[in-house]
Parts: sequence; C-alpha cells; structure tokens
Amino acid sequence: MGNQILSVVMPVYNEKATVLKAIDKVLRLDLVKELIVVDDGSTDGTKELLSQTRFDDRVKVFFHDKNMGKGAGLRTGFQHVSGGVVVIQDADLEYDPNEFKEMIKPIEEGMADVVYGSRLSGGKPQRAHMFLHKIGNDFLSFLTNLLYNTTLTDMETCYKMFRKEVIDGITIRSNGFSVEPELTAKILKNKKLRIYEMPISYYGRSYAEGKKISWKHGFGAIWALLKFRFIN
Repeated sequence: MGNQILSVVMPVYNEKATVLKAIDKVLRLDLVKELIVVDDGSTDGTKELLSQTRFDDRVKVFFHDKNMGKGAGLRTGFQHVSGGVVVIQDADLEYDPNEFKEMIKPIEEGMADVVYGSRLSGGKPQRAHMFLHKIGNDFLSFLTNLLYNTTLTDMETCYKMFRKEVIDGITIRSNGFSVEPELTAKILKNKKLRIYEMPISYYGRSYAEGKKISWKHGFGAIWALLKFRFIN
C-alpha cells in the first residue's frame, strides 16, 4: 500500500490537558496520511486550544456547535477520510498510536479487512484497575460473541481499524458511546469481511483522572447489540 495510507479520526470532548499530546503522538507516525480531529462541543477550553494551534498540513479540525456524543464525532470524521485505511483514536492518551504499525500489517498483507486492538487478550502492558469495568467489558464481548457467532475479546475497544471501503459501507446511527457496539454489529453482520484481533497496550484512566464512560453506558451497549442484530 505504500507510505502515508492511514487516516486517523479523533473525536474530542473536553480533553484540554491531553489532546495536543495525543495529536503529536499520531503525527510522529510516517504511515499517517491525515488526522481528522472533531471537537464535539467542548466547554473546557479544548475548542479554543484547537482553534488557536497551528498544525501541519495533515491535520483537519472540525467543530460541532454542541456536544452530541462520540458517534456523532465519528460520523463527521468518517465523511472526510481519504486514506486507504481508517482507524479511530481517542484524545485521552489511554491508547498508544504506535500500535498502529502492528495493527495495520494484516490489512497490508491482504489477510484482514478489519483489525481490532484488544486490551483484554494479554501480551501487552495494561493498567491493573477497575475490576467492575473489566467485568462489564467481558460481558459485552460475551454477548457480542453469542449474538454474532464470533470470538472477540474486546468489543468496546477504541482501536478499530478498517479498510476505507468497510467504513464507507456503514451508516452510523448512534450519537453516543453506543457507536462501539453498532460498528461491531454491522461489521460482524457482513460475512464477507475478514476480522482480526491483536493485543494492544492500555493505559486506562480512573474517573478522577477524567474517564468518561461508565457502567450506565453498558445498558445502551446491550440494547445496541440486540437492536443492530436485526436492523441496519
């Protein structure tokens, strides 16, 4: 596929302390063709920071007038990608963009259409904390596997990488965090797609450190997995 083939989509909401560091980490990678940042109505100064910072030509920044959720941010971002491969990157430094170099190999080698980076399969550094959060992730992955006849270990992972054609064929309906199970459901329902999973590092935050997703979002994820099993 050659160099600079990767489009990175970064939805951002109230991440003033980390967003510039996250952008810098992504831009250090030679394979990144473009970084599409979507500020989803931040109120903590993130929007102003992004507006005032001069980035290199690979960065495109878009702004939502109000907060609508991660799904809405991804929907906006995906509309502007031009690379042959697309990946999602959060702005909170829980994930390391250096993992992209390994994740993209099955796609480059023609083996995979989609690659998930698993925080729960072992083999890479992972912060040991938040037992109930892990139980919730395990249950959602179990439900995914049961409903869609697959073997994913980490359905909720941020690191989902796709050939551009895959994401072009998906219409995102969820505005919030339910976008994760929605994307997974629609990918798994397409039996032509080859889906691989690889271990990634995970530097998880606590709620005191700014983590936003909570157990309450689990109910929305369950509903999304059930709903999108039967509708598109």
